[in-house]
Amino acid sequence: MISDIIDDIARNSNIKANDGDYLVDGLLYCGKCKTAKQVRLEFFGEVKTPYCLCKCEGERRDREERERKEEERRAEVMRMRSYGFPQAEMKAWTFENDDRNNEKITNIALNYVEHFEEMKKNGKGLLFYGSVGTGKTYISACIANALIDKGYPCLVTNFARLVNTISGKFEGKQEYIDSLSEYALLVIDDLSAERNTEYMNEIVWNIIDARYRSGKPLIVTTNLTAQELNSPAEISKQRVYSRLMEMCIPLEISGKDRRKQKLRDDYTKYASLLNL
Repeated sequence: MISDIIDDIARNSNIKANDGDYLVDGLLYCGKCKTAKQVRLEFFGEVKTPYCLCKCEGERRDREERERKEEERRAEVMRMRSYGFPQAEMKAWTFENDDRNNEKITNIALNYVEHFEEMKKNGKGLLFYGSVGTGKTYISACIANALIDKGYPCLVTNFARLVNTISGKFEGKQEYIDSLSEYALLVIDDLSAERNTEYMNEIVWNIIDARYRSGKPLIVTTNLTAQELNSPAEISKQRVYSRLMEMCIPLEISGKDRRKQKLRDDYTKYASLLNL
């Protein structure tokens, strides 16, 4: 019966009278916020006065619930970031730490994050191509980090690592490839850095095709030129690059080799310390 339910709620309620609380017409009121901690209910001629949340207690519980959910969100973000970046240093590759040397590409990447829900819906990714050391991997990791902050699971890896993992499996190769589609965004670095064999090309095709069939977006980086992407010498690569162009918006990243600049900066720094 409803009356029994109310009695049970009252017995198990942890709302009690505190110092400063007072009674009004037989109902308990909070001494802090001056709102009721009991309500009067009548069922079939029987009056019940179960406890309820006063205003300040309700606000406290709401605040604690928000804090609990935020703590769970932060823990989930940390988990996704730890799992999504095999290289620990990539966790710090964020838009906040970007030097903005290529403002146009940074803005494009930020817009991609802002409109990711639409991009994800349409399975549209990005293909960053250009010479070595221009920041293709860095800007890709910035996108992944920003999306992880928004709660999207992402994985940043490279073709060589994927190929090695798949090649080392006696069984379950396709299951592993299909599992990559569980991520909202998959970032694969260094297309064309893997060994150029028919077997390797087939694995790369299977990875890309599985992502295509999942309908989810993919970001790929490569040191290939636009000419090499549009007119590959090997027939086996034609279908791979054609499928990538269908899935991704190609963007050339040009500029100075940041790796060489870092080497020069490091040499200058440590040369001074070592009195070279």
